[in-house]
Amino acid sequence: MKREVKFSLVFRDMWQSAGKYVPRVDQLVKVAPAIIEMGCFARVETNGGGFEQVNLLFGENPNNAVRQWTKPFHEAGIQTHMLDRALNGLRMSPVPADVRKLFYKVKKAQGTDITRTFCGLNDVRNILPSIGYAHEAGMISQCSLCITYSPIHTVEYYLNIAKQLIDAGCDEICIKDMAGIGRPVFLGQVVAGIKKIKNIPIQYHSHAGPGFNMASILEVCKAGCDYVDVGMDPLSWGTGHADVISVQAMLKDAGFQVAEINMAAYMKVRSMIQEFMDDFLGLYISPKNRMMNSLLIGPGLPGGMMGSLMADLDSNLESINKYKAKRNLPFMTQDELLIKLFDEVAYVWPRVGYPCLVTPFSQYVKNLAMMNVIQMEKGKERWGIIADNIWDMILGKAGQLPGPLAPEIIEKAEREGRKFFTGNPQDNFPDQLEKFRQLMWEKKWETGQDDEELFEYAMHPEQYEAYKSGKAKADFLADVKKRREEKEEVHVANEPTKVLTVDVNGQPYRVTVAFGDVNPAKLAAATGAAPAAAPAAPVQAGEGKEILAPLEGKFFLTKGTDETPVKVGDKVNQGDVLCYVEAMKTFNAVRAEFAGTVTAICYHSGDSVSEDDVLMKIL
Repeated sequence: MKREVKFSLVFRDMWQSAGKYVPRVDQLVKVAPAIIEMGCFARVETNGGGFEQVNLLFGENPNNAVRQWTKPFHEAGIQTHMLDRALNGLRMSPVPADVRKLFYKVKKAQGTDITRTFCGLNDVRNILPSIGYAHEAGMISQCSLCITYSPIHTVEYYLNIAKQLIDAGCDEICIKDMAGIGRPVFLGQVVAGIKKIKNIPIQYHSHAGPGFNMASILEVCKAGCDYVDVGMDPLSWGTGHADVISVQAMLKDAGFQVAEINMAAYMKVRSMIQEFMDDFLGLYISPKNRMMNSLLIGPGLPGGMMGSLMADLDSNLESINKYKAKRNLPFMTQDELLIKLFDEVAYVWPRVGYPCLVTPFSQYVKNLAMMNVIQMEKGKERWGIIADNIWDMILGKAGQLPGPLAPEIIEKAEREGRKFFTGNPQDNFPDQLEKFRQLMWEKKWETGQDDEELFEYAMHPEQYEAYKSGKAKADFLADVKKRREEKEEVHVANEPTKVLTVDVNGQPYRVTVAFGDVNPAKLAAATGAAPAAAPAAPVQAGEGKEILAPLEGKFFLTKGTDETPVKVGDKVNQGDVLCYVEAMKTFNAVRAEFAGTVTAICYHSGDSVSEDDVLMKIL
């Protein structure tokens, strides 16, 4: 009898690997019946990772989204699974144990069957509690081996981790080849080795970008893999996943029993995905993410991160070119920046201990590399800006790094008085649920069905507050509007015009450029532009020395509810943390360069800031 291989559609990750966002709940509910009608999926990835933050950024309730999205699959007998970052839960930073425990109860109640738990450091200590929490909630515990390619990450290394997870009671193993750089024969050896330890279900997850993954899928299936993650057009290949049609045909030819695909339904889903892209999601998808790229073999960056990287790369390039423009230096192109970034990742990665390049550590390594590139392009030193989250990884607070740190990193840590940590990472993050419950009571917010709103607030405090206030939705709609305007070309009196953003002495202005002779009155009427007026003088809330933003991002006074925000009138000492600029999913602390009294705070938490904007003043 032919051995059966089943398919899982990683619908969440398809979008995350292509761009920055996933569809709204109304779109998810619309596409679910057609996915079911395809008839070839035993499983569908419905949520996890960045899914819930994205819903909050939309101004949507993520708990409602998960419940509505999983329901049709349950009714059809299709299992749902989600991505879980172990110590980090659903976010980029570590989560208290009581919040992690509630996480599983909430997700099971909302309709998620399987939790795919991974630690980017492959530190088993971070994964083990999740096995117990999942079982206690009635979920299937699928534990991951995060695959990368280095002198440290051998077959024996992975089999040792798999044995510890199996001995601890996990139900399944996921081979999480998040960058698609696992070599096919190597992966086959890992799968075969796990099956010798125990005949446990194995699911293979990979990305197409570097070009290995079709060969890898065939090798792992020959070795005993039971489930394969797949994508579908128009979000397959590139930084995404192999298309189910190709995988099904390959495995059928190799003699495996695989489900048939209802092609009429496939085309329905394909059309809906394109419809969602045309609506607004395509505004956040770089065309380059649709292409295979062997250059990804070198840096080993995962597909999920490449989606957001390409979406954010323009702002990094703009920051560099603003500096160059002021000094009459040649501008850098996006391709030049990308190659410099890849080269710097290759330099940084071994020096910070070979963390697996998966969330959040892929972002940490990439962000560190990007900051180094930006600083060096501006004539500054490498390692000049290291965010607090990245320091936590370096110092061992997030878990044990697979490899040793470079002497230059150790010396920098010691020079700055930073202490290394060798204990259990969870011990650094005490329980906080009751504190958030009290905050919700004070704000008169409901904790929700199955305490799901309490969970959401405790998991994503800043995003949840922005969602509740309406700021998140307003910011999102404004960003969509801006992106649409930047792509549009308008025509006035049959002459083409284009809306551009230009920089004048460091101040950005939106202008409409017309080609040909255009009547100014007609141009203003067509574009909605008001007559030019003298700019208003900036309002200063106080005097003193300026504290400037070190990079572009979002301004926050604190990065968590356990910190007390600085206020006007507070006395600060040199080196004190004043605020943060959140960029590329990490919080960069802005410290006082001198002692004094805060006389002005120029932005509200959540506001966007550009590099060198005045954040505060100290007298």
